Formats: sequence, C-alpha cells, structure tokens
Amino acid sequence: MSEYILELRGITKLFPGVKALDNVDFQLKASEIHALMGENGAGKSTLIKIITGVHHPDMGEIFFDGKKVSFKSPRDAAALGIAAIYQHVTAYPHLSVTENIFMGHEKIKNGFIQWSPMHKEAQALIDSLDAGFKSTDLMSSLSVAEQQMVEIAKALSTNARIIIMDEPTAALTRAEANRLYEITEKLRDDGASIIFISHRFEDMYRLASRVTVFRDAKYIWTREIGEVDDSILIQAMVGRELTELFPKPDVTIGEEVLRVEDLSCTGVFKDVNFVVNKGEIVGVTGLVGAGRTEVMETLFGITRPDSGLLYLNGDAVSIRSPGDANKKGIGLLTEDRQNKGLILDWSLGRNITLPELSKFTKLCMVDEKLERSEAKELAEKVDTRAKSIFDLASSLSGGNQQKIAVARSLTSKLDILIMDEPTKGVDVGAKAAIYEIMGELASQGMAIIMVSSEMPEILGMCDRIYVMCEGRVTGELSREDATGEKILELAMKKRAHSHSGTADARETEGTA
Repeated sequence: MSEYILELRGITKLFPGVKALDNVDFQLKASEIHALMGENGAGKSTLIKIITGVHHPDMGEIFFDGKKVSFKSPRDAAALGIAAIYQHVTAYPHLSVTENIFMGHEKIKNGFIQWSPMHKEAQALIDSLDAGFKSTDLMSSLSVAEQQMVEIAKALSTNARIIIMDEPTAALTRAEANRLYEITEKLRDDGASIIFISHRFEDMYRLASRVTVFRDAKYIWTREIGEVDDSILIQAMVGRELTELFPKPDVTIGEEVLRVEDLSCTGVFKDVNFVVNKGEIVGVTGLVGAGRTEVMETLFGITRPDSGLLYLNGDAVSIRSPGDANKKGIGLLTEDRQNKGLILDWSLGRNITLPELSKFTKLCMVDEKLERSEAKELAEKVDTRAKSIFDLASSLSGGNQQKIAVARSLTSKLDILIMDEPTKGVDVGAKAAIYEIMGELASQGMAIIMVSSEMPEILGMCDRIYVMCEGRVTGELSREDATGEKILELAMKKRAHSHSGTADARETEGTA
C-alpha cells in the first residue's frame, strides 16, 4: 500500500515555445491538506490541469493509490474521485443550486431527471457545510463565498477523494475565509485529501501540514509546515530575500499636491480629511466596510460627494467624472481589475493605450505603429511576462494583468496615482515588482495613495498612513511610529466607542 493517494513523478509539459512544467514531482498523502505555493507562471495551474485530466503530460508518470494511471480526459480523473474548485467560480448563474451541483452527473431514471431526490441530496450536502441557503435558490442570488460552498458540495456529490482548491480565499472577507478554513478541515477529517493553492501565507499556516514550492516550472522542495517561515518561503518562491520584498527608496517629500477637507457622502463616509505630498506614498487602510474604496472613487469622479472640498496644488477643484480627474492629473488603479480595470477580450497593448487613445489618433485614424511602440515600452517597463503585446489580457496571469493595469495608468501624465489593493490576488514576485514600480514613480515626484488591507505592505511601503473605520478617518501615523497593533486599534476605534456616540474623526487623530 502506497504512502500517497496521489504521486506525480518527473512530470514535464511543453507548449509551443514554453516549458510549463520541467521534471516536477508532487506527492499527496491521504487525509492531508497540502499547500502548493509559487509565483504566477511557476506551473501550479498546469499541474492542476494534468491532475484533473485537462492536459496530458509529455513526460512523467502519475500514480493513484499506488497504481499507475493515465487520464485521457477530465472524466477519467473525476471517475477516480478528483475534483477542482477554482478562484473564479464556474457556475451557471441562472440555474438553481441543485442544477449546479449535479451538472454533468444528474440522477436520471427511465429517461427523466429525478428532481426530488436531487433537491433532497443537494440540501443535505448544503446543510453538511452549515450553509444558510436552499437547494432551490438561484446561483446568481448567492455571494461569492456561498457559490464556493456550492462548488464544494458539487465535489462532495461526486464522492471526491481528492479536492483541489485554487485560490479559494482570494475574493473572500476574513470572516468568510475563516468559515472556509473550518469547512476545509472538516473535509480532511472526513477523509478527503486536499491540495490548497494560495498566494496568502496565512492560508498555508492555518491549514496545511506540508507545503510544496514550484519556481519557474520546476519543483523546488516539499517541507513540513513547522520547518518553514516567511523568509524561507519567499527565498524558495522568488529567489530573493525577505528584506528585498519592499524596495522602498528614500525620497525627498515635496510640497502638497492634494488636500481633502470634510469630504462626505451620506451613509458611506463622513468628514474625511487627509493630505498627500509630491513624491509621497500615503497608505489608507482599515477593516472591510471602512469606506476606503468609496472615498477613492469619489476623488476620481466615479461618485459625487454631498459635501467637502478638494484642493489640487492649492487650488479648489470640482471633479465631475473620471475623464475630468484624468485631465487634472489623477489616475486610479481599481481594486476590481477584471471587471473595471481591464477589457479582457482586448490585447494587452490596446488595454495599456486606451486612456490616451486620442494621443495616437490623427484625422480619425489610429497610428498603430506609434501605439504599439508606446504599449511595448510601457509593458516592458512594468516587466510584463507575455509573448507579445497582441496577447489577450484574459490570457495573462493575475500578476501580469495587474502590471498591465499599472502600465495603463502610466500612459497619462499624472501627478497623483490612486492604487486600490494593487497587489490583491497576485503572487509574492509580482508584488515585489509592483512595489518597485511604486517606488520608482514616487522618486520621480508622483504622489501615490495606496489603499490596502495587507498590513505588511502598508508598513513596508508607506511614508504616512491614514486609518479608517466605518466611514471616518480615525487616525494618522508616520512611517516611524506605525505598528500593526496601532493600525488595528485605530481600525476598530469607532466600533469600540459606538455606544457612547460618534466622535469627530479629527478629535481622535492625536491619540494614535
């Protein structure tokens, strides 16, 4: 009897011009949660597709329960009890939960679908996950976290013995992630073996007993969780030391570029005040629902404030639209790059040049040679990994999509760049590249506002930090004074005092 339920030996996979996997090994024990870590492009996705039968390896062997197997299609892998749950849920939004769970393996008798038994079994699966929705609910009515529970229920409906979870916490709140942790541990305790892929170290430490690292399509090592720490992992994943992760240059801070006074939007945020200076990276942080994104969208003209004043270089301004903001030298890197930041069906080159397409247009004709030249230059500046600027944005990894979004913001002449969760969902190597770009822009005099939920990058990259809670700024911290404890205290400040009245945010700033 083999020690491993799944073992891959010497797996190599070639695509035209690319070696996606280079002689890699991987072993999964029965009833373990095994973390698979690596940068985007390290080979993790290709490995998943080989395990699930989407791709066939060019070299190497796969063993299941000690027996050599070969998957000709995903159906072969599913027949052995292998299921995958992806970051972007592949659901049918206009069908019911039951229909989504049993899609492809419906219960049929005498040529008729057995709806009653299917609804009953689907509800039992949902209840086993302690989910608060019904089997008859439409998928479109569920949250992202609930849709992922449906995907887990679908895996359970096939009696899956191996469940692959690909970035399942990327779009979840902390509370939703904690609930997913509990469900994942219950699946393990019930006998399932789980491969958990994540860019978040917190996921790995919380769940996994072992971790395997891939880098540049190669297997690096497998270790027990107790044998690793952040510095060891980062060195293995990107070949750099932890100290190199936040390349914050020393920049002489210039004069005031932006001043926000008493900015309010009824029911969303109130009396928001802050200042940003030339060459400065200013962090804005807080818990989910603090109003950070809403403030930034107001600064960019997506929404209109009810009251308050904005000053650019000392002059009062009114920003009525994103186009107006862009003309005034303000750019926004949106948190939702897939739906708001990029047009995924367009080439990465056209995505980069879109904000300033008029710059390449003469007599209603686009000078495509000039456009391609600038797009290529900017794509290279942010170190985008793609075959050419003609590649569709949808074909890129999350980290490279984010780099394209950054490059897009550089086509305009900006004084202020708002970066809302700039490293959300990207790997540690892409994060370091984005931080480096931020530092370079700041050294050139650009003012940067970085909205982030990640404490390490806020502490590692920001010259000053504003903390928000429930729509108000509850404190300001300098780089020298900021600690995780102080930020968390300010992020929870209003909630802690919510029963004793709402103090003006400016009265609390001095208590940081």
